[in-house]
Amino acid sequence: MQSAIVLGGGMVGVSTALHLQRRGWSVTLVDRKEPGRETSYGNAGIIQSEAVRPYPMPRDLVTLAKIATGRTNDVHYRATALPQHAGPLLRYWWNSTPERHREATAAWARLIAYATAEHDTLIREAHADNLIRRAGYRLLHRDPVALERAIAIAEENQRDYGVKFRVLSGSELAKAEPILRDDLPGAIHWLDPWTVSDPGGLVSAYAALFERLGGTLLRGDAQTLTESSSGWSLDTAAGRIDAGNVVVALGPWSPQLLRRFGYRIPLVRKRGYHMHYRGGHSLDLPLVDTAMGYAMAPMAKGIRITTGAELTGPDAPATPVQLGHAEATARGLLDIGKRVEPEPWYGTRPCTTDMLPVLGCAPRHRGLWTNFGHGHQGFTLGPATARLLAEMMNGEASSVDTTPYRPDRF
Repeated sequence: MQSAIVLGGGMVGVSTALHLQRRGWSVTLVDRKEPGRETSYGNAGIIQSEAVRPYPMPRDLVTLAKIATGRTNDVHYRATALPQHAGPLLRYWWNSTPERHREATAAWARLIAYATAEHDTLIREAHADNLIRRAGYRLLHRDPVALERAIAIAEENQRDYGVKFRVLSGSELAKAEPILRDDLPGAIHWLDPWTVSDPGGLVSAYAALFERLGGTLLRGDAQTLTESSSGWSLDTAAGRIDAGNVVVALGPWSPQLLRRFGYRIPLVRKRGYHMHYRGGHSLDLPLVDTAMGYAMAPMAKGIRITTGAELTGPDAPATPVQLGHAEATARGLLDIGKRVEPEPWYGTRPCTTDMLPVLGCAPRHRGLWTNFGHGHQGFTLGPATARLLAEMMNGEASSVDTTPYRPDRF
């Protein structure tokens, strides 16, 4: 029987463990915490089947100037941390030209096409349908000109990729969400995405399924990974374990581990924050306020506000400036109530410099596999890339061409 250690208990790692398990592998899933407690816990809870284009870095001088001078809430940065981000950001900027972004989009869209179908299988097997709503989400625009531009892009995505949407006028938005201000220009309602009332809970449900089917879940430190005569070894709370293969699915911590084995994979590490609010009104569907760079989503704990990207040091203290701006702006739209937690949650999104995940076998080490770097879409794409990797590891024909995602492209 083939054996594997999967490092990382987020959506990507848990999904990878399940896909290997269903192919008859003996799998041990290892994380330092309970499954779904890191980046997979803190997102907006949207399985984004409409997200057919990865996020490019802005290249126009006006937008870059707004970011540099702090006049946008999409991006915030700590000046002292910029030197460590400079190299990856330059590569990201270089890969964000229209031509290179089109190439990335073609590879990205092939993955997104599998997102909801792969989640659907796991949701049913994990009996987690109570966490899911299949009604889409809304993209709010405060500026009529910006709304028209967004409609044009949506129409292009519908033509090229078949995604479905509906344009809501200001009055139609007010009918759909009566608690909102009634003087807004309108919104785009993406119809196909699914929303999750407890993102961490969904990962936990998948992990419980993995255990029910005979998988082993252990606490351990990925940094103790070593190559051995039989493959790979790792220290865990239950002692030393061995397997013929190991999968690095550690999200933003993956490059740190791989560096020990001689691999240099650049990431743009984007920190994000969230907070829950209760006691006010709730939304019918999640709402993304594009002008202010945040999302509001109705969840089990209340309304969750999630922020855009902060460029800071990996161990830097919390600086939830964006969350403060988002909260103030959200209160101008509806009564969100009071903060539930005393402090905001924060985590880091692992964004590769070419906007595509790192998926496949490490070129110089037998049995060392990778599945990370999904940027803002690890929660969406975890089951889809897990299936692809399991097919590769099992010697099966892959569902799509995996060449664009290979680790040796760096």
